[in-house]
Amino acid sequence: MSTIFSKIIAGEIPCHKVAENESFFAFLDINPVAEGHTLVVPKQEIDYIFDVDDEMLGRMIQFAKTVARAIEKAVPCKRIGLAVIGLEVPHAHIHLIPIQQVSDLSFTKPKLTKTPEELARTAASIRAML
Repeated sequence: MSTIFSKIIAGEIPCHKVAENESFFAFLDINPVAEGHTLVVPKQEIDYIFDVDDEMLGRMIQFAKTVARAIEKAVPCKRIGLAVIGLEVPHAHIHLIPIQQVSDLSFTKPKLTKTPEELARTAASIRAML
């Protein structure tokens, strides 16, 4: 059965795409921890980040780095935090989150409520920085 991320990649579920290449896809989290919170996923459906083979994982980090640099330019922040949790969706993914301090990476705090229009503007701003 396809994961929600596979359905997003296939265009079956809408998203606010930030970047894409032949192997990876990046899109805004619809329940962001911070403005610009982006998910980076391999197009190949792999459940657990540590099951991604070494070569692909290296390329995934390189892709995430490119996206992170664009987020830094588009969203005011000190750094881009990176988190890999992997419990909520059985499809390997990296969270890229603009942060000012360590506590900004907390997934237990209330999520931001963003309209589709706000998410679209944020995605467009990040894409413009790629």
